[in-house]
Amino acid sequence: MKPKAKFVVGSGIIIAAVFCVAWVSAQNSKTYYHTISEIPTLNGVALHQRLRVGGDVKNGSIQHYSGRVDFVLVEQGKALPVSYVGTDPLPDTFKDGAQCLVEGKVQPDGRFVAETIQAKCASKYEAAPGGQAQPGSATGDLYSGGKS
Repeated sequence: MKPKAKFVVGSGIIIAAVFCVAWVSAQNSKTYYHTISEIPTLNGVALHQRLRVGGDVKNGSIQHYSGRVDFVLVEQGKALPVSYVGTDPLPDTFKDGAQCLVEGKVQPDGRFVAETIQAKCASKYEAAPGGQAQPGSATGDLYSGGKS
């Protein structure tokens, strides 16, 4: 085989391999956002996809076990049991009543197994009593461009 032909074949194989790795990575990194009330209606392929779900951590539902943390997310009267099995430590703001966003997959028993978790404490971002914004809060002139 001629050196030029070997180069073309070798280059083609490398390009095809890089394309395949990029395609598989893109497919695996897709995450679809659903509400807690939408999860029971999912079927077929949608049940096996990586999902992102948000809600509030139900008061008193956080249970620490070896290798996982179980809790319940609530949204508009609907509840979703969650098991966090990720390797990252829990956020400091993860506590009862915190707004939480989890990524993972729904199990056949209806439990959501989360691999990543993000949480924020809602009280940090609310206006102070009397309508005054707290220092560092995301209210006030930030959204109005500084104009009143």
